[in-house]
Amino acid sequence: MKIPNFRWFIIALVFLAAVLNYIDRQALSLLAPDYIKKDLGLDDSGYASIVNIFLVAYTISYLVSGRLVDKLGTRLGMAVFVAFWSVSNMLTAAAHGLRSLGAFRFALGLGEAGVWPAASKSVSEWFPAKERALAIGVYTMGSTIGAVATPFLVMPLADFDFAQHLPLISHWLGQGAGWRMAFILTGGLGLLWVIPWLLLYRQPKQSPFATEKELKTLADSEAAELRAAGAAGTAAAQLPWGWRKIFTSRAVWLLLLGRLITDPAWYFYQFWFPMFLRNEHDVSKGGLTMMWPVYAAAGIGSVLGGVLSGHLIKRGLAPAASRLWIMLGCALLMPLSLLVARAAGPVAATWLAAATIIAALAWLINISSLVVDIVPKSCLGAVFGVVAAGSTVGGIIMNTLISSMLKPAGATAAATGFLDRAVDTLFGPLLHAVQGGGYGLWFTLMAFLHLAAWLMLWFGRIHKI
Repeated sequence: MKIPNFRWFIIALVFLAAVLNYIDRQALSLLAPDYIKKDLGLDDSGYASIVNIFLVAYTISYLVSGRLVDKLGTRLGMAVFVAFWSVSNMLTAAAHGLRSLGAFRFALGLGEAGVWPAASKSVSEWFPAKERALAIGVYTMGSTIGAVATPFLVMPLADFDFAQHLPLISHWLGQGAGWRMAFILTGGLGLLWVIPWLLLYRQPKQSPFATEKELKTLADSEAAELRAAGAAGTAAAQLPWGWRKIFTSRAVWLLLLGRLITDPAWYFYQFWFPMFLRNEHDVSKGGLTMMWPVYAAAGIGSVLGGVLSGHLIKRGLAPAASRLWIMLGCALLMPLSLLVARAAGPVAATWLAAATIIAALAWLINISSLVVDIVPKSCLGAVFGVVAAGSTVGGIIMNTLISSMLKPAGATAAATGFLDRAVDTLFGPLLHAVQGGGYGLWFTLMAFLHLAAWLMLWFGRIHKI
């Protein structure tokens, strides 16, 4: 049976995978302040440790998962990683302290990172150049939809009185049955997702659902890119990249550093913004559902970033150059971050944050599209993973800085968080300098990260590679 525009059915499945990815990720940051930290005896430093453990695993997985996806193929690679992270999320329900929680979140990070190289590879296989940024925006919007949906899914479960209404489950799960059940149920959804993915996904030419028109669109787009590259570029594009080529490529390092500098802005809103609202604006645990504009704005930015750069390509601008011009506009909007910390109340802070998130996610979509524009399909997974590893390194740096910023000036802690000792050896003076700066200092830094990264990419001539 032929289905017109079947590629959008494919991206809908990737979208759903991204929804589940972020539900499983965001559950911890929403449940930690009032449930998990209390039941497991964690403080802010312990929470930062758990987040960093997750991001270290994410970084490791990025470095190898892309290559694994290239070897296994998009269909099997995606299924393996979704199943692995779903089981890991379910096992989080068995956590009883810092070490066990860290072990399960480490496993979650190993699995979750693999979905993004696979997703980018599916876009390269199924979408022409003018639609790639939009396709990436659509599945990235899934992550924001997942973040919006998470509080409405996990908070009612965490508050449910299992001891009274379902005593058997309460006895089985023990203390904190509500938040533990939230991890079990959300992880189970990922295992269900694997079934339609394995049934529907194939390479375009092997798919029983792709029409001749769709196959011709893909072939014409590929031919146009090869003509634009010229004979030398075409020959180079057909050569697979080994690890030496990847790690000596100027393009890879520019994109890696670009994500290292800018992705911490999005990580902050995922991992720390709920605590910012709780601590700075005294928002109740039930009131955290008010964060929905932030994640809805991320969805808008994801799609808008793809639409705008796609429009420039249709008007004749080269794909890489179109991404950069949209990214410049995003960078010029990020100083709105300065107003978030100065907002009079949580509602104003949330809506101002939403405005900056539109720019941050539109930027993220276009820097991700640059990888697909520049790298050969045969090794796209590996390169995307290496570039995305810069993202998680930036997230680890952000977590370490914020952990230090939230300590009173001059205070010392008897027990440091994960990686704090190593980082303190290298960056001790910087960490002590920002200590006591609070969230306001981070919002100030966040205002100018994207502009600094854009200047690096422009003068590095990423659009000429």
